[in-house]
Amino acid sequence: MLLSCWKRVVPLLAAAVLTAPGCKNPESAAPTGGPSEASAPAPAAPAPAEPAAPVDPAAAVSGIPGMDFSSLSPTAKRELATVFSDDFCYCGCPHTLGACLKTHTPCKHARRKAQVAARMVSEGIPATEVILSLSTYYSAFHSPRAQFKVDDRMCMGSAGAPVTVVEFSDFECPYCAKARPVLEAFAKKHAQQVRFCYLPFPLAMHPNAKQAAQAALWARDQGKFWQMHDALFENQSNLKPEAIAALATSLGLDGAKLAALLKTDAYKEELDGYRGQGRAAGISGTPSVYFNGRALDLAFVEPEMLSHSLEDELEWSANKNAWAAD
Repeated sequence: MLLSCWKRVVPLLAAAVLTAPGCKNPESAAPTGGPSEASAPAPAAPAPAEPAAPVDPAAAVSGIPGMDFSSLSPTAKRELATVFSDDFCYCGCPHTLGACLKTHTPCKHARRKAQVAARMVSEGIPATEVILSLSTYYSAFHSPRAQFKVDDRMCMGSAGAPVTVVEFSDFECPYCAKARPVLEAFAKKHAQQVRFCYLPFPLAMHPNAKQAAQAALWARDQGKFWQMHDALFENQSNLKPEAIAALATSLGLDGAKLAALLKTDAYKEELDGYRGQGRAAGISGTPSVYFNGRALDLAFVEPEMLSHSLEDELEWSANKNAWAAD
């Protein structure tokens, strides 16, 4: 299986309209009776229905208690109005998201979902893709959770935290480098609620990824995993073995010893184990992030969505895998 770095993109959707002849009504066949039937006047055609009044996007996204979307552009308001009319709240009420926001005001779930949708449309994402992404996100709570074996030495945050966030990452992956400061800042901000764990997943497409992962595990065994982790990402453009050994020296470690180790298959079994965990969880690229074993779509790796996902995960686990009643 060929794996690759993720690109932070939202897939385009192709919309198709399906038409079919449908079932024919036997009574609509040509008449076969006598002249009286043939001469019967045809029924009057029904009067054309009045066209439905167009929905005013500004009105659809306004008048919501405690929420203000006035800063959105007209285009974003139109897309958000479509989300409000076509999507439903995940709290379980029989209302569209827009109706839930206006008539079921105690519902905190609708407000969370609306905030995420507003951020997405503000970035130019169309309503169809917003609805698809949100559906993928919320359906993940009902899917089986992946199980991971982590190393405490490659984790930050409280060991007793209610939420463990696991990241599969490659030191030569540019998207991992971009996600790194966001994920680490999030973990530090929520240190009592989140335990953040790094799992190396070197990709074959990156020539120095394996040696970088070896160096990180070796530095871990010397008590300096996070220092080496940071140094590798900060020098991502040059991770040749001799450069990695120089990083070790700069961290007060034995660079010559690491240089010799990088010429061997040291840590092969452990790295194969991490790859096996990732493949079992179904990852197809790096970085891949999991909240208590629940995959988080990479389009959402941003501070606001990470906090949103944490709030959802805490509620879900506190209510024994269910949403709290409003």
